[in-house]
Formats: sequence, C-alpha cells, structure tokens
Amino acid sequence: MLSDYRILDLTDDRGLIGGMILADLGADVIAIEPPGGNRARRRGPFADGSNEGDIEDSLVWQSYARGKRSLVLDLETDEGRARLIDLARSADALIESADVGAMESLGLGYEALSAVNPGLIHVAITPFGSTGPKAGWAATDITVAASAGPMIQSGDRDRPPLRVGLPQTALHAGAEAALGVLMGLHERKRSGLGQYVDVSAQAAYAQATQSGIIAAANNSGQFQRSAVGAALGPLEIRLFWPCKDGHVAITYLFGAAIGPFTDRLMQYALEEGYCDQETRDKDWLNYTNLILTGQEPISEYLRCCDVVGALCADKTKAELFQVAQERRLLIVPVSTMDDLDENEHLAARSYWRDVERNGQSVKFPGPFARLSETPIEYGRPAPTLGEHTDEVLAEVRQPAVLNRANAATPNLPPLSGLKMLDLMWVMAGPAGTRALCDFGVNTVRIESSTRIDTARTLQPFIDDEATQPEGSSMFHNMNAGKQMMTVDPANPAGRELLLDLVRWADVITESFTPRAMRGWNLTWETIHEVNPRAIMMSSCLMGQDGPLAEFAGFGNLAAAFAGFTPLCGWPDRSPAGPFGAYTDYVAPRFASAALLAALHERDRTGQGQYIDVSQMEAAIHFLTPAFLQYRLTGEKWLADGNNDPDMSPHGVFPSEGEDQWVAIACRNEADRAALDSVLNGADLEEWTASRTAEEAMNTLQAFGVPAHAVQDSAACFADPQLQHRNHFVELAHPTQGQSVVEGARIVFDRTPAGRPHVAPTMGADNDAVLRDLLGYTDEQIIELVASGALQ
Repeated sequence: MLSDYRILDLTDDRGLIGGMILADLGADVIAIEPPGGNRARRRGPFADGSNEGDIEDSLVWQSYARGKRSLVLDLETDEGRARLIDLARSADALIESADVGAMESLGLGYEALSAVNPGLIHVAITPFGSTGPKAGWAATDITVAASAGPMIQSGDRDRPPLRVGLPQTALHAGAEAALGVLMGLHERKRSGLGQYVDVSAQAAYAQATQSGIIAAANNSGQFQRSAVGAALGPLEIRLFWPCKDGHVAITYLFGAAIGPFTDRLMQYALEEGYCDQETRDKDWLNYTNLILTGQEPISEYLRCCDVVGALCADKTKAELFQVAQERRLLIVPVSTMDDLDENEHLAARSYWRDVERNGQSVKFPGPFARLSETPIEYGRPAPTLGEHTDEVLAEVRQPAVLNRANAATPNLPPLSGLKMLDLMWVMAGPAGTRALCDFGVNTVRIESSTRIDTARTLQPFIDDEATQPEGSSMFHNMNAGKQMMTVDPANPAGRELLLDLVRWADVITESFTPRAMRGWNLTWETIHEVNPRAIMMSSCLMGQDGPLAEFAGFGNLAAAFAGFTPLCGWPDRSPAGPFGAYTDYVAPRFASAALLAALHERDRTGQGQYIDVSQMEAAIHFLTPAFLQYRLTGEKWLADGNNDPDMSPHGVFPSEGEDQWVAIACRNEADRAALDSVLNGADLEEWTASRTAEEAMNTLQAFGVPAHAVQDSAACFADPQLQHRNHFVELAHPTQGQSVVEGARIVFDRTPAGRPHVAPTMGADNDAVLRDLLGYTDEQIIELVASGALQ
C-alpha cells in the first residue's frame, strides 16, 4: 500500500514502533543508526535470556525494527550529516525521537531539511512535546506515565501507583507518530507541501486514562486505584479474581448495558450453589445507583463480590471461560505468555507469523489488521547493524513529483474532504474515529435510541450526576466533533437510509460482533456492491472469524486475555492493572493506520477494501518483547512493582500530602551523581516525603534527573505543559452546561486540527444529515419518522 513512500527512521526505543507500523503497511523504512548502533539495541531482554547481551540480540530491537533496512551514518561528522541531507532530498517522511533541540544543533532540524525538500513530513517524538515549559525535561517511561494520568489509577490503594512493567509510553507515542506520517502524506497530496509534526508521549499516553483525565475539569469524581481493579467513591470495582490455576478477569459491573451480563453471572452462581435466590434477584441493572444512594449498603455489595470470588476459587481458568462462552458472561482468563502462545482462537485465525532470525524460524505476533486486497506481508527481520548501508547509498531515488498548485489554499486540517459513516460504539472504535474527525474527516455517527451506546452510561459524569443519556464525559470525549444521528438498522427503512449514507461515505467503520452486521444485512459484500470505492473497517474484540468471533466484551477483558494484566502488579500480590479497558487505548491507532493506508491504495487503484481489526491482535504488538522472551528463553516477563532492570533508583516515592507521589528514575551514573548531590546524604524516601511532589519534581529536574509528580485528573488539568498544547477544550453543551474534552493529541505546524464542537445530543443532527448531506425531501423525512426508522 505504501510501497511508493520512503521513510527515514531516526527513532530509538522512544518511538521505534512507528517505523515498524509503516513498514508493515509497505513503506520503505530506513533505520538510520549511529556507528555504535541504535540505543534500542542495548535494551533488554536479550535472546540469550540475559539483560545485557549482543546488540543484535535485543528483543526490543527485534520486535520493533522488523521490516526496516539499517544504514549507519555518523551524524557527528560533516560527511554523515551531508549524507542524511542527501537522503532527505528524496524521502517522503522522517521520524525522530531525539532530545529537544538535538537535531537543530546538528544542522538537521526541520528548517534545514525542508529547505532541501519542501515536501518532507518531519515527525518529532518527545516526552512532552517540542515546545512548552516541559519541552526539554529529562524523562523516562515511568516519569511520562506519571505525568499523563494512568499511573494514579493503577495499583493497590495501600501501595504506590504502578506503571506497566513492559514500558508502554513510547509505544503509544510511536504509534501516534505513524498516524502523523500518514495524515501528513494525505494532506501533501492536496498542497504538495510537507510540515513539522509534534508528537508528545505524555499526550499520547493520556488516552489510557479512559477519559479519567477530564474528570476534575467536569466536576466529577476521579478514578482511584484499588487492589481489586479500580474504585469510584465508595464503590470498589473488582476486575481480577483468583481461581484454581491463576486469575480470571470479570466485568462485574452494572447498568443498562452490562447489568444483563451480571444478571446471568448471578444466575450461574445460584445454580452452582454459591448464592440464594434473593441475591440472584437483585436489581443488577440499577445496582450502582442503589449503592451510591444508600439503598444498598456497601457491605452487601462486598458480600456479593465474595459470592463471585468463591465461585471462581473453585474453578480453573478454562472452566470459567467455557461457561462464559456458553452463557454469554464477561469472563476471560488472565493470560501469561504461555497461555497466549497456546491460544486456540489466535491459532484458528492463523495469527502468528514465522520470521527468520539467525537461520532460525521465530514466532512473532501477526498482522495488526487484515486487509482484503492488500494484506500485510512480513518481509525482512530486524536488520543487523549497517546491513543495508552500501545498498541504500548506492540507490538513486528521485524526489516525489508533487503538485503544489494548491499550496496557497487555506491550510485545512490534513484529512479535510474525507467522509465517514461511524457505526462504532463504546470506546475503542469511537476513540479512533474521534481522532480522524479532529483532523478533518466529516463524520456521521449512528446511534439508536432502542439500544443506547454503553459509553453514555459510563463515568466520569458531568457534576457527578449520571443524567443519562447526555451526562457522560467519556461519551463527550469520544464523540466531540461528530454529527449525531439516530437510526434503527433493524428497521427496513432505517437500513435503506444507512445504505444511502454508505453511498455518501469514503469510509464505513463499525465495532459490533459479526452477528449484528449480518443480521442487518450490512455485510462487506453489501457495502461493496453499493459503493465499490468505500473502505469498510470492522473492529471488534476478537476479529471477524475464529471460535471467539462472537465473544462480546470490553477492552479490560481483551487486555487480560492478551497478556497485559500479569505485567502490572507486585510479586507478592494479585495483578493490579493496567487500568480499565487497556486495549481500547492501543488498538485504535493500529486501526487508523490501516485505514489511512487503505485510502492511499484507493487513490491509486480506485477500489475500496475491507479491513478486519481484532482489538486483541493489534494490542499484542505492545507485548512483543515479552512474547519473544518466552518463545526464545522460556522465561516469563512478570510484574515487579515499579522496578526496572536497567535503572536504579527507579520507582514512585511518597511526598507530602494524602496519596501524593513522585516518580524518579536514574538512567545512568550521571543521574545518580546528580541525585546524590540533591540528597546530600539524606534518605531518598524521607527526602521526598518532606516536600510536595511538585517541589521534588522541580528540584530534581533542575539537576537533570528524570522526575515527575504522579498526576491525577486535577493535576493534569492544571499541568502547564498540557495547557500549552491545548490538550483540554471547553465546550458549551446544550443540556449539561460546560463540557471539557481532550483536544487533538498531535500538533501539525501548518495544518493543525480544528477545534471540535461538542458531542451532539442523541439525534441532534438527523435533519441536517438528511437534508444537507443526502438531499432528502420533506416527504421522505416524514415517511422515515412515521416508519420508526429514526429511533
């Protein structure tokens, strides 16, 4: 799909995955390394089981340099810099993750490179962004995680907040960078011009708060970490449950969307003899409200949790999962890497791919998306150092011929002109389409009042009032900028209306189980017949085929099933994270990358295609080093609190005030010497406890030591760096007063994202869509209303 594009990849472990995503989609990605090799080559684990091995054996490098070519250039020399500039003349994009100002100091900043190639897309990945009060701050994975909000929500209430043991923040940022490249290239077709794209790891990772980052701004209660999963006010939400041979994840929640699953779970508990009829017959749909209003005491809720706990303790993971499939319960095993390796569903979907490495076939996670016309093919393994230097330097590549006739036109957002029919719901789907909408895609979001979106029932709520269906800040955050329309797809007239929208759209997205789209006769075959140019993307938990295709659930279950859960916690306790529906924050970036690549292919061929995204399969790519470690050494990457094998001290330390913490990491001897100078003989934990987290953070940053306060929602909202990047947008809502949502996470210097309008109320845009987009007459609209199609 992207075979006509060349990408210069100067990232290290702070963004390496971005180039891998582009390589998987067909781009020629050249990893430009210093003479000693990319620093990611020194990141463990290694193929021999050690944490310090040969630079060719780093499993971080093997995971995220796959598909690239390696070229060695010494950018400290005139010759090396001249060669990079020469390569930039004919490149389409450059991605780098250098410290702020480092490229400019070498004469290789955006101004210098764009002078020789005005069409170059230059994407810079930094911890906090290229500009702003924290732009030059020292940072590591744990300090970025602390700054972005997810850490305060993960862990045990009586211990420090936790990060995910396998570093995640750079993976979020790198995947975001791939989208920055793809959107920039799409816009370049219109203007003929490149631009500078600023990716902040802090802003990217903030998505993993599950909209918790906007709670304080919306006067809502904040998520609190809990040993059993999460807590909101007095209600502890238990997510992980011990069983005979490990743990299972259960979405033991209530409300209109999830309550029926809990109702079936308690029926099972009754039949197995773990509860009485009165317990089984509780009002599980309204149970949260009963607790919060005091009609049901917390002690009774805890007793019901004990019922579920006793049920799980007597059964194995496999037994509980089998029952979940038979009875439609929200239960999955918490997978370790050996479980993942033997996963029957992934095997049935032929997910895994063999990649040759040192003459040995190694099992890797497979394609993050399945495209019907241009499937992702795995090519070369991660390159050896300088493996392709002579080959690349010998190639003569002509710069792209770009039409700059429209260069003087208004600088519209990069994806302006594209049209999307959005049938996504809850979070994973709408988060992805919201990001595309931010950058110009005209999006019509479909709901039905006969089955409201689960996101409308989920906290945080504005003013802490669950005034369904319009009070959920999460729903506002996922759907700002979209047009909102109510259509009943089960109604024949509603289905015909949807087909008219299919004719209008460039892209159709949906996130139901396969059964739903078949039941409405809105399959790919139907969509393609109606609009052969359309790109259709289906994104459900487990994918469109295989034994678990119809398994309904949420991202917390996919995260547990994929293997994230055992990586977050303490060695002496049950898993304690990552917070919430974690794969819902990971999968959308892969899905959007596949969609944008498919649109590029359509521009070449005129033909649409179908994309099947399994949220679980896409997210597994954030676990590749742990999976390779197990496959090659038999060792499992297990939770170890906030410890890090490469850095010490490394952790989260108490500071002045209730539940106030500061994350600190020393990368090397220089950091440790600087820390010692600050402490002047004092004990580190005593030193942090005697001052505020902000004081500790600022003092250590002044000495170049990576440190950051562990920020909750209120601290994030007040963070001058996030404010500098306009990360929060205040919008007027027709029924809720003011609603604060997150802004676009990527900053384009020439064609920035537009300011979103507030997420419309249910059906607010019915008339505008019917009249203005589809050209329906008054008579047609009256007939639709009379038929019940607009419910």
